[in-house]
Amino acid sequence: MSQFLWSPPNPNVKNINKHAVLDLIRFTPGGVSRADLAQRMIISRAAVTIIINDLLDSGLIQETESRNGSSGRPPIILEINPGFGYVAGIDLGATHLSIILTNFCAQVIDEVDFPYPINRGPELCLPEVDKHLKELLAKNNLQLSDISAIGLDVPGPIVAEAGIVLAPPIMPGWDRFPIRDTLEKMWGCPVSLSNDSELGALGEWAAGAGRGEQNLAYIKIGIGIGAGLLLDGRIYRGVTGSAGEIGHLTIEENGPLCACGNHGCLEAIAGGRAIARQAQEVARNGQRTQLANIKPIESITARNVSRFRPKTPILATNL
Repeated sequence: MSQFLWSPPNPNVKNINKHAVLDLIRFTPGGVSRADLAQRMIISRAAVTIIINDLLDSGLIQETESRNGSSGRPPIILEINPGFGYVAGIDLGATHLSIILTNFCAQVIDEVDFPYPINRGPELCLPEVDKHLKELLAKNNLQLSDISAIGLDVPGPIVAEAGIVLAPPIMPGWDRFPIRDTLEKMWGCPVSLSNDSELGALGEWAAGAGRGEQNLAYIKIGIGIGAGLLLDGRIYRGVTGSAGEIGHLTIEENGPLCACGNHGCLEAIAGGRAIARQAQEVARNGQRTQLANIKPIESITARNVSRFRPKTPILATNL
């Protein structure tokens, strides 16, 4: 379980075991006991005790009684200490910016969302991210020094080791820009950079429909279309980080022009902009649809389409 979530800086056995134990504590609903840890890790209880004592001394985990309601004395359960620190998550979408603040148990403290056209490039966008993050922290009486780490996602293929995006179709001006290094210098804490669909896959693995699965695919449909692939317990990106860029597979030869410059891509046919464009055409042609009540017609969005159930099969067919 811990192999794809952690990359220990010192790959010795004790350090690897410590991160594996921490993962089991973090991702086991309701916490886990020392005996369960020893059994699942296939190591001695003495070895588990040494690791647990280190984690307790650091304050990263805490002990509590089991809440499962079983008869007899409830066992002592180990769980992540929510008060150990704070973490921020930042979602850089094609047209929006979302920032979330959580404790160490991923319990949401506060979150904000703003319109945010990412096509302006990093020189304009990143200072705006910094501004909104600091405003959210100030609102909650926190400072950057209170944040242990920040996770950032973007709608494009990434090179995780370098902390950059590589030839992102809907992120003009961002190609090879040192996103991670720039933000770590700006904020003074560790920053991880991921693709948005990859984090969707990890979210489903950690706390959603794919909890505990070793293989899953997460499909994200927004302005663009992407996939997060979890294979054998690891996020799979491919050699260039583009394994999940399914939105740019050619579906219709000589089809509509895509943002990537090609024609007939899945994204150009079924992405958010494509859905909005087709809905606008339906309304413009006078076909019966509730969307025709939205004025001007050019303001119809994919979100509008999702809110209305079509009255006739014509709209459903065209979309």
